[in-house]
Amino acid sequence: MEKESLSSKEMRKISAESDALHLGMGWSYDDLEKPHIVIESTYGESHPGSSHLLNVTSFIRDGIIEAGGKSANYIITDMCDGVAQGSKGMNLSLASRDFMVNMIEIQVSASLCDGVVFVSSCDKSVPAHLMAAARLNKPAVIVPGGSMISGASFLACDQMWDVRRKKENKKISIQEYKRYVMGACPSAGACQMMGTASTMQVLAESLGLALTGSALIPVSNVELNRSAREAGKQILNLVEDNIIVSDIINERSIENAITIHAAVGGSTNAVVHLIALANEVGLEIDVDVFDKIHKRTPYLTNVLSTGAYPTEFFWYAGGVPAIMDQLRDFLNLDVLTVTGHTLGENIDNWLNNGNREKQNLYLKNYRTSPGEIIKSASDPIASDGGIAILKGNIAPLGSIVKHSAIVPQMRHHIGKAKVFKNEDNAITALEKGEIKKGDIIVLIEQGPKACGMPEMFRISEVIASNKELAGTTAVITDGRYSGCTRGPAIGYISPEAYDNGPIGVIQDGDLIEIDIPNRKLNLLEGISSTGGVERGDKVLEERLRDKKFKKKDIEATGKLKGVLDIYKKHVQPPLKGACIK
Repeated sequence: MEKESLSSKEMRKISAESDALHLGMGWSYDDLEKPHIVIESTYGESHPGSSHLLNVTSFIRDGIIEAGGKSANYIITDMCDGVAQGSKGMNLSLASRDFMVNMIEIQVSASLCDGVVFVSSCDKSVPAHLMAAARLNKPAVIVPGGSMISGASFLACDQMWDVRRKKENKKISIQEYKRYVMGACPSAGACQMMGTASTMQVLAESLGLALTGSALIPVSNVELNRSAREAGKQILNLVEDNIIVSDIINERSIENAITIHAAVGGSTNAVVHLIALANEVGLEIDVDVFDKIHKRTPYLTNVLSTGAYPTEFFWYAGGVPAIMDQLRDFLNLDVLTVTGHTLGENIDNWLNNGNREKQNLYLKNYRTSPGEIIKSASDPIASDGGIAILKGNIAPLGSIVKHSAIVPQMRHHIGKAKVFKNEDNAITALEKGEIKKGDIIVLIEQGPKACGMPEMFRISEVIASNKELAGTTAVITDGRYSGCTRGPAIGYISPEAYDNGPIGVIQDGDLIEIDIPNRKLNLLEGISSTGGVERGDKVLEERLRDKKFKKKDIEATGKLKGVLDIYKKHVQPPLKGACIK
């Protein structure tokens, strides 16, 4: 790219104040002639996933300087779903993604920079950065913020719900509880399971927007800083060659990401985020594509929460390139990536440079082999990926379940509905023993238009920690789930109750069938207005016609205002990305 065509140079021509204002920050006059690169980070002290990122940005800056550019640090920090879990703050979680994208668009567009390096680690920040990169459509590189190191005895923070319950039930002492709390999160970085944060780091690399092998590097390892420095150098190459995000993100690269998502048993939230990303580049990805790709892709990773090893070990076993090497026959290897090479060339270069052997050596410290963590495609953990898309009279437009986290006997289940309008009431019913083996808890009015679509993580953990109910009791909702949800939990049911979706008229005692092998979610029968038992289709049709089942005040959050009001008025359905349009 010729210097005169750089965005920063165009700004200097237009704005008489631009040069003086940049010099007012301590820039030299020579700096004005260099390509201007924005470093967008989510640095902040609200949670471990972002608290270390200021240090990472310093290495990105070093790389930019070495390659002849000039950088500026911009910050839009993120919230932590784990911190907000169970509070009204959780209702803001999904909306926060879109408002981050909007603020980044404002910052970068106003700066007229020549390229952007994004650095983030977590659930909403990585998808926000992917969406912002696509919307801005400039040269861009994503730097994944890395993985938290292993907790004591491989304890991860998602297990703290079970630990606290043991303390409350006096099964462990206060001293034991404190030891667990002290040992669960021993460093910064994304939580140690393949939840949404880790999944999105993996997908950023799978899409071709992050450097090869950069996802989920343990934050204690200097390789994270080296990778950040290389990203700083590489952004200048992308600017020079005028490689922009739309050269990288397309239908075929998104198919690659879905394939890797299947192989790692990724979070259900990633479905919504990838659809939202596709929207930013003008693509419409039908949710059925996820089901199709997951059906044909083997599940390979033995990683928490459904597997045995923390994500730190995933990187030691070779990380994303090792998974891709196993899945060459399933991937579009000719797509362009931010390295300037194709995906296939990246895999070959990674193998030829001895990276696999270097990373695998760390496993010798634990007397563990790479094959224990990343299985071969010829001998997978399962022959298909981790999620399924279910449809039926309860979910005409679809729903999502992480079936890799479900015991076999619950893959087909018929049970009676117990309906609740918020998670707290459902948990209270569980604690009082009002939920029986075989019941199906139905959580309604939890969708994006109702209350922002909070995660239904607590209830799945309460069930999973109950010996009688675990493996016998399901939850279905128009809300969403955490990426580390365990057990038969079906979410994202569309249309949502607030949009007159059928889930909103299910009543206590209705008979529901969950049929994962056949991808079905149906009301089999219920009580009609005349008091007789009728077929599910007829009952739903009758109830939806009845005005008393139309839209009601949302009990969980009361009247929405501020951010949630804006989000509710403009949000798309969950399986259209749950993004603001």
